[in-house]
Amino acid sequence: MLNKLFLTVFTLLLSSTLFSNDALTNYRLNGINEIEKKMDLGLTDESYWKEYLVNIDTSFGYIESYRNILACDKSNSSLTLYTRDSNNSYKVTKEYAAYTGEKEGDKATEGDLKTPIGIYALVKKISKLDSFYGPMAFVTSYPNTYDKYRNKEGHGIWIHGLPTEQERDEFTKGCIAINNQDIKCLNNNIDINKTILIIANNSISNNISKDKLSFLLSSLYKWRYAWLYSDIDSYLDFYSQDFKRFDGMNLQNFVNYKTRIFSKNEKKTIIFNEINIIPYPNTEDIYKITFIETYHSNNFSFIGKKVLIIKLANKKMEIITEK
Repeated sequence: MLNKLFLTVFTLLLSSTLFSNDALTNYRLNGINEIEKKMDLGLTDESYWKEYLVNIDTSFGYIESYRNILACDKSNSSLTLYTRDSNNSYKVTKEYAAYTGEKEGDKATEGDLKTPIGIYALVKKISKLDSFYGPMAFVTSYPNTYDKYRNKEGHGIWIHGLPTEQERDEFTKGCIAINNQDIKCLNNNIDINKTILIIANNSISNNISKDKLSFLLSSLYKWRYAWLYSDIDSYLDFYSQDFKRFDGMNLQNFVNYKTRIFSKNEKKTIIFNEINIIPYPNTEDIYKITFIETYHSNNFSFIGKKVLIIKLANKKMEIITEK
């Protein structure tokens, strides 16, 4: 399947002025692997991504896999639903008044009465629950990879309704609560598998720099290129001195582990799909990158979700944690 897809792309490239006779001559002399390597290198070119992003809505970052964005602004107690329209632009669909945690700031420990700040998936809908939470609730992915990296604690952060039989305070213990008609409306307007939740202390930025996104996309593919062609030094150069993997592995152990794997110099297939690059709320140059990774070598195959938390520092992308 992958070979057929590659040959289709290659045929289209040959029919354009992008490669033409040079590509055909290169293929005749060196085979398909050399052409493929040049195409992989082309994906690391920042100018390619700048041109690619020209007509793409980057209001919330670079987003391939989410149709809906829920933006919670804790400063004005609101939850806003944005939906991607037929022009692939995100427009406000609904705005709901919301209750959030009693205490200000970012959640750090169990029971601190704070609503977390971050980027979360909706992992499950619950319809049978205590009447205190209204007719339904959406379970978030708190604590996420970045939360765990920072040793944040707690669980059970939901978007839910209001009590149907009890009185309630004007705050929550850390969840986001909206009235019961609104939670039903939200349920009718989202697919939880295509929805991302962004929680911030204030309004969510909607003017993300395309130059930064182009740089990050080219950097992501430079990281892939080093991985794909077993360039261990270039690959490890992307990792921060503060790196810690999701399972607690520190940088030195990670370096030793990857050095052993790269020494095999295996032929690999690595494809990224459904890429999302979203600035982490209320941080300076921290981004959450997710994608579906297809990986295949002689000894290992994997298809699944990859998460990178990166920071922009010293004009480079540095990975601080990954899963």
